[in-house]
Amino acid sequence: MAQKLVQTQEQKLAQVMRLSQQQMLQVHLLEMPLTELEENINTELDDNPALERDDNEMGLTDSDDNFADGDDDSSDFDVQVEKEERQDALDAALESIGGDDAMPQASFSNSNDNADYEEIIYGDTTSFYDRLKEQMDMMSLNSEQHEVMEYLIGSLDDDGLLRKDLDTISDELAIYHNIEVATDEIDDILKMLQSMDPAGIGARSLQECLLLQVERMREDDKTSGNIRLLDAMETVFKDYFDEFTKKHWDKIQMQMMLNDTQIDTLRKEIRKLNPKPGAALGETEGINIQQITPDFIVDTADDGSVSFTLNQGNIPELKVSSTFSEMVDTYKNNKDGMNRQTKEALLYAKGKVDKAQGFIEAIKQRRHTLTVTMKAIINWQRKFFQDGDESDLKPMILKDIADKTGLDISTISRVSNVKYAQTRWGTFPLRFFFTDSYTTDDGEEMSTRKIKLALKEVIDKENKKKPLSDDALAKIMKEKGYPIARRTIAKYREQMNLPVARLRRY
Repeated sequence: MAQKLVQTQEQKLAQVMRLSQQQMLQVHLLEMPLTELEENINTELDDNPALERDDNEMGLTDSDDNFADGDDDSSDFDVQVEKEERQDALDAALESIGGDDAMPQASFSNSNDNADYEEIIYGDTTSFYDRLKEQMDMMSLNSEQHEVMEYLIGSLDDDGLLRKDLDTISDELAIYHNIEVATDEIDDILKMLQSMDPAGIGARSLQECLLLQVERMREDDKTSGNIRLLDAMETVFKDYFDEFTKKHWDKIQMQMMLNDTQIDTLRKEIRKLNPKPGAALGETEGINIQQITPDFIVDTADDGSVSFTLNQGNIPELKVSSTFSEMVDTYKNNKDGMNRQTKEALLYAKGKVDKAQGFIEAIKQRRHTLTVTMKAIINWQRKFFQDGDESDLKPMILKDIADKTGLDISTISRVSNVKYAQTRWGTFPLRFFFTDSYTTDDGEEMSTRKIKLALKEVIDKENKKKPLSDDALAKIMKEKGYPIARRTIAKYREQMNLPVARLRRY
């Protein structure tokens, strides 16, 4: 029987949730780190002539911005804001009606002189010189070898290569350090340096650098699967290095009698080598630095009481321009007797005032959200803030804080993912204070963070000649009061990047 397609219309009542423009602004500002928020506020001050700095206000007006232990009534957190005059852009704003609303740039001066916080540097701030010295200190060297090795490390260039010949090194050691050492002894110490990580460090040329990396790959490769490939790479660098530097792969392919697949595989593996091993450690101190400005400053007094303040940095108090407000009042009271041009000008002013009020409200909402969230976290994890012991962190998930604050879980997630707290024990991302729980067979709830710390302590203290299996670890953990299964041991061990027992043996 043939089927027919029939179109019908029907009415359907559905509830659809959409974020308003104001809610989207609040979410956007909430996710911003402090420095980005400062830039955003300055941009808004430039773009909206109805938004001004409130030079009469020297601090926050919200009563929630401070939190003291045992006191739910908050006091004012004063933030010094440098006074400066804002150019009156009203005439330019009115003239721009119908145009692109472009506003003249205003200059701003920010000051952190009274800021009670530290800007924390995250990232690789250790030079490769320091990293190599750390490896050197783990070697068995006599005092003379130690000095020669240290001099060799200091003689490396930014690429991690030794551009000086050994005769020059020998002369410099004799002249500047009064160390008489033969070149063959220096060569032996250099070989020890070349055994350090990363592979290729301390090479005297690009050719030697690449050969050292191939040799390291050969040492690390315990199977015979890549022997032929490593042999081919070594042949390229030893016998066809000139062709290699000139990228004459057709000549290399022909002389080594390789097919297209083999030469492509060879080229792909060679590209994985690093011609500048020093770059792998960071050539100069402070490379890849990320600057973190804490959003909260948490203070723990000697008596154990905990308080915190919301870091406002250089964020000024904001207000709506009185001139624009008066224009809006004029429009409301006399809009029927106005000509078209005046009405358009005043409608423009009203739009700017509405936008300024919405922006100010979003800033206040951001402060409130951050304050109540941090207050709830401190109340929940008070023991950690008192003693700084990570094992004292109680099980806490996003829903716990959402229930305490009355905020949505997505809001708590946004706050915890991008905000930092400066404490007496260090500066931590808020997500650090969240930890899952593990429920034992007896129904006892434990922090997974505490279990992991205990597990790591057991593994660190084990006999490395006879490392403990996961079963053995489970038994020891049970004796310590952590009755967790072997599979849980394996999961936590993997999460902490700790290898299995046979790989921990040495």
